[in-house]
Amino acid sequence: MQTRETLLQAAAEVFDEYGYAGASINRILKRAGLTAGALYFHFESKEGLARAVMNSQPDTIVPWLDSKGLQRLVDITLVWAQRLQLDPLLRAGVRLTNEQTSFGVRDASPYDEWAGIMAECLHDAHARGELQAGVDPDEVGEFVVEACTGMQMYSAVASGRADLMERVTRMWRLMLPGIAVPAIVARIEVGADRVRTATAAATAAASAAATGPGPESAS
Repeated sequence: MQTRETLLQAAAEVFDEYGYAGASINRILKRAGLTAGALYFHFESKEGLARAVMNSQPDTIVPWLDSKGLQRLVDITLVWAQRLQLDPLLRAGVRLTNEQTSFGVRDASPYDEWAGIMAECLHDAHARGELQAGVDPDEVGEFVVEACTGMQMYSAVASGRADLMERVTRMWRLMLPGIAVPAIVARIEVGADRVRTATAAATAAASAAATGPGPESAS
């Protein structure tokens, strides 16, 4: 699995820098420091590698956040906005998903997966009594993905995504009063302070998972 992850990370960096058309197999192999045989053992083609990068987006964020309901939904979008400025794998996934028709692919599954994750948060929020009557979790989940997709494209052109966090924060300040009960609107944390809290927790969880259990937990 380490070889596959090395290839995925190298491919993400090259796709992020050059796009699909400019990302040659040779460039990816040189970045990874691996052979063509290693690549084709794990991925059948450059397109297969691109699809794997596209579909890896949620894995960089979602498993490491432990908040619940609407706060989890907000946290995912805030950390996503922050990680887009730092993580080549996430950036490449977003870029390839947007570019995919240019290399003959029409695959909505990355959007659908994000929409399912958002809807899951909203169904949890509904069960916790956080949503107003009549709010459809699936409909709102899909809308959040649509809104974030448009925001990051606008922000990429306007500021190189430097203002993406501000845009996401504004989205929630406008949206929350329309979907959440008043007591929850007042409790949901949105903005830079929440990003620091959520990313610190996510980073700690990811690091702990990467290093594995210590001697005490393994015994």
